[in-house]
Amino acid sequence: MIRLMAFALLLGLASGCRADEVRLRSQPEGPAVRPAPVPAIPLTHRAVPAPPPVRGRGAVLWVSLTAHLGSRADAGPIRLRAAAGALTVRDGSGRSWTAPSFDVTWRSVPLQEPLSLARRVAGPFASFESAERVANRWRGLGVPAEVAHPQDWEVWAPADATAPPDLPVRNWSTRLTHSVEPVLQIPAGGVTLQGPVELEAPAGLRWGKGVFQGPFRLQRDAYGSWTLVEQVPVERYLEGVVPHEIGAGSPAAALQAQTVLARTWALANSHRFRIDGYHLCSDTQCQVYSDPRQAGGAVRQAISATAGRLLSWKGQPISAVYHASNGGVMAAGPEAWAMDPQPYLRAEPDGDPAFVARQTLPLSTQTAVAGLLADRQGVYGSGHPRFRWTRTLTGHGIRQALGSAGAALQGPLQLNVLERGSSGRVLAMQIAPSGGGTPVVLRLDRIRGTLRTLPSTLFVLEPQGNERWLVRGGGFGHGVGLSQAGAIDLAWRGWSTARILDHYYPGTVYGPLPPTVQSP
Repeated sequence: MIRLMAFALLLGLASGCRADEVRLRSQPEGPAVRPAPVPAIPLTHRAVPAPPPVRGRGAVLWVSLTAHLGSRADAGPIRLRAAAGALTVRDGSGRSWTAPSFDVTWRSVPLQEPLSLARRVAGPFASFESAERVANRWRGLGVPAEVAHPQDWEVWAPADATAPPDLPVRNWSTRLTHSVEPVLQIPAGGVTLQGPVELEAPAGLRWGKGVFQGPFRLQRDAYGSWTLVEQVPVERYLEGVVPHEIGAGSPAAALQAQTVLARTWALANSHRFRIDGYHLCSDTQCQVYSDPRQAGGAVRQAISATAGRLLSWKGQPISAVYHASNGGVMAAGPEAWAMDPQPYLRAEPDGDPAFVARQTLPLSTQTAVAGLLADRQGVYGSGHPRFRWTRTLTGHGIRQALGSAGAALQGPLQLNVLERGSSGRVLAMQIAPSGGGTPVVLRLDRIRGTLRTLPSTLFVLEPQGNERWLVRGGGFGHGVGLSQAGAIDLAWRGWSTARILDHYYPGTVYGPLPPTVQSP
């Protein structure tokens, strides 16, 4: 059909005036009737340039040190301060200023022409992984959907896009007449900067509680606010990640395993903030990245010993997720997020052969999970402080956590586990009112995202009466991939880095970075 239409269009162009004559003859006497213009589809957001691809050894990551700066014209100022010596600020117009420090404020500037934005929005989602799965469903329909993070994770699609079946979406639109711009405060007064703004501090930039080497950029994001970005080589980035994720005092094999995973994760996830013009954040939505100077000799040795090495599957970096403690049983990926199953992320008991023999999966009942939680003998990583834990949930606390949805629940609440995964983790939990209102069902990462006092979803519920429940659980985190507590335990037992990684990601290849690897 498309080819026939294209042929007809070419034929019409080739016939020139004769085609116009035919159309004119078919019109009645009087002024020529012109077709109504097709209205343009509004942009979904203010587009910003994508970050450069991340390729091979020597790759450079653009990491957000702080996002959403200047989200309002009256937002507080920021101070840019060199750790020593001078700081040079150069804006998009080529102007530059040098001093030990600068204050940046914000002002509202009228746009030359108003800008209309409109989009269809899915979410919020508790994690990037869940949002990306929804975005991929939309993309499978030919829709250019993008994952965004204005506050929570969302998926944005054009305003005229058809949503996938059963996907709740809402329409959003606005008309922008102003933008928030950074103002550099110098002795002569404020100077409105044109982005992006380049920052150079040879001795490093003091930011938060740390010092970062840079270079840096102050650049606009998809929401009209600004982000302070550091351009950091991957190997230096690891110096700021590994000690904050697993602890610099961990044994060498565990440090090396964590280093390999941090490198793999960074490369596999370098598209996470593409919509905002950088690769990764520096908080728990990515990997915690802080002052690289805190990396001691042991961490630097781990980075050097594994330089350029990662875990791959079919020539690409794996989904190298990890967590603090799995409580004695590994989870499969779909037990934590709405993601496709991966053969190297599967549910298995995490302990010595005797423990594995005692725990038969699936742990599909509360009784089976309670049995696992009571069994501590031979479990890897059992020394973690949240290996076993208890919490109390109350009706009041649950309603508060649910917000407006909780306020609509009338009468005493009832909590019911609707589904468990193979590892025994809760996949769906229903919060039902006894006196009226629609029950709320929390699924996967939304469970801990809502009930934030729960360290994991590996738990059993014990009603205590009067809208109180005792929650007995194990582990800290989502439970997928490497357990940091388990890796530390295995390293003390003499396991090598390669053996630890194969234990938690069976079938993957531990080796040099494949030459074809680049950001998705």
